[in-house]
Amino acid sequence: MSKALSPTAVGARSGPPFIITLVGLASFLALAAVTSLSLGAIRVHPAALFSALSGRGSAATLLILRGIRLPRVLLGALVGASLSLSGCLLQAVMRNPLAAPNLVGVSSGAGLAALVAMIVFPGKPGLVMPLSFAGGLGAALLVYLLAWKRGARPSRLILAGVAVSSLLGAAANALVALRPDRLLGATDFMVGALAGRGWRQLGLAASYALPAMGASLLLSGRLNILALGDEAALGLGLRPERNRAVFLALAALLAASAASVAGLLGFVGLVAPHFARLLVGADFRRFAPASALFGAGLLVACDCLARCLFDPLELPVGVVTAIVGAPVFLGLLREKR
Repeated sequence: MSKALSPTAVGARSGPPFIITLVGLASFLALAAVTSLSLGAIRVHPAALFSALSGRGSAATLLILRGIRLPRVLLGALVGASLSLSGCLLQAVMRNPLAAPNLVGVSSGAGLAALVAMIVFPGKPGLVMPLSFAGGLGAALLVYLLAWKRGARPSRLILAGVAVSSLLGAAANALVALRPDRLLGATDFMVGALAGRGWRQLGLAASYALPAMGASLLLSGRLNILALGDEAALGLGLRPERNRAVFLALAALLAASAASVAGLLGFVGLVAPHFARLLVGADFRRFAPASALFGAGLLVACDCLARCLFDPLELPVGVVTAIVGAPVFLGLLREKR
């Protein structure tokens, strides 16, 4: 490997071996999942979880765990991984640590399209996902076109993304105000929530998110080359604009799969990549999987807090992620580097 493509050149950091970091992040996800499965109106001791999930518990416990909590935990992990990996891709494409799906228009476009699908096709929930992807991809393309001037520079991409996100967010709020009869539960959607989601939503989201995650992880090495700058990338045989378009499409698909089932969750796509970068450095071959794992654990943990903090009342998980994410966002704004 050439010096230009070494982990040091792309921001790797010294610290624990990568495999140990991954095991630690996987353990964090497992701990958050077990805690979320155990806590609630009916508490299940962690030692009894395996027996209950294997079908040897009471009928009420089995119904709660296998019918309600387990699909919700799995969906939370999938949505968290999707948003964090989408944020990782957007930060690489735009070369800006403040880039995130909810800040650059991708989530807003996906969410607006999902709301339109709910209004126009109320009896066809299967159309929400593809239309949400089309909305997220359309927003990403609009940002790309607005930023284009002899190439789409990262600084213009982030500025165009903020403007498009504000415009699409206003349109979504207008739909909620004008058609409340067709958008029951729209408040939860606009904030972001996992309440009431089950196996059907998990299957729909997984059918889109898992292929996009696989493609993103397989292509993550190209992000290291893009990070070197357009001229260096061209010199190494990589077409920057074509690859930016590919990664924008993958980021849109990941954000759309999350938005269509969990609404407009904020800050997960910003916070998780930021902390993953602190743990493993900026080599995207390590940064991308670490972001996905940490994002999955973070959202499962936040959803557990949202369910249990004011039990029996339940907060939308988007409220908790905003409380966690807003200080991190402000800290990033104050960084000198």
